[in-house]
Amino acid sequence: MRLKSLMMTVFGIAVAGGAVLVAQNQLQEASQVADPTIVRVVAAAEDIPFGATIEGHQLTSIEWPAESVPKGVFTSYDQVLPQNGGEPRRAKRALAQGEILLTSKVSNFGEKVTIVQTIGENNRAMALNVNAQTGVGGFVTPGDNVDIVLTQGSGDTLRAVTILQNIRVIGVDQKADEDLDQPGVARTVTVEVTPEQGQRLALAQKAGQLSLSLRSLNTEEDKPLEAVRLSDILLEKSPLEEGAPKPIVRVRRGTGEIEEVPVVGSTSEEEVPVN
Repeated sequence: MRLKSLMMTVFGIAVAGGAVLVAQNQLQEASQVADPTIVRVVAAAEDIPFGATIEGHQLTSIEWPAESVPKGVFTSYDQVLPQNGGEPRRAKRALAQGEILLTSKVSNFGEKVTIVQTIGENNRAMALNVNAQTGVGGFVTPGDNVDIVLTQGSGDTLRAVTILQNIRVIGVDQKADEDLDQPGVARTVTVEVTPEQGQRLALAQKAGQLSLSLRSLNTEEDKPLEAVRLSDILLEKSPLEEGAPKPIVRVRRGTGEIEEVPVVGSTSEEEVPVN
């Protein structure tokens, strides 16, 4: 009798549990039907570095308005993670926590990820030889934008000209991770250029020395810059801002009159008696 009662109790609990699961599924389906404007998309649950394998614990799902879902989203983990021990996907660029995964940001299953994935359509990658002086002291990192300056000639013919502006750095030595924030003196900087810009760079490297000029994040619209020659900076007089006071010497004549005479190279006022 007790055994029968126990079996009935277990059966009742199982039925109740099943009813709860059914009810939860119905509620979930009802909520999805009730709000078709929301789509759940796959996002990064933590930062994923460039080239890293994408694993299940690094993923989460977030709600997104259906009308503004970007092209190439993933709506299930099965679309991102390999099945039955297959080759994984990798990050084609650094992914930040909470960032939506897109087909343009991750590789195909088993696809090799290299610096090529960071280059824009129809663009090229070119390497420049640099040192501590020409490479901005090692403060250039992947993802920065630079101007490239050519210094050419010798003696009185020495001149400098900016040959390219707003060029993106995609690699420093063998490092292409844009999250890299540790400066270091590099020997090679790889930049992204158009085919035409690549030709100009190839010639410029043979013609003289190339230097990088690190740009700020808020640089205004670029304008053509004229070449600067050595004669332009070797002035006989030090440049003064317009309106700045000029150093003078007060000269006292024998008659007692005082005359103020501008003096080049002096930074103070002096009174000099003259007989």
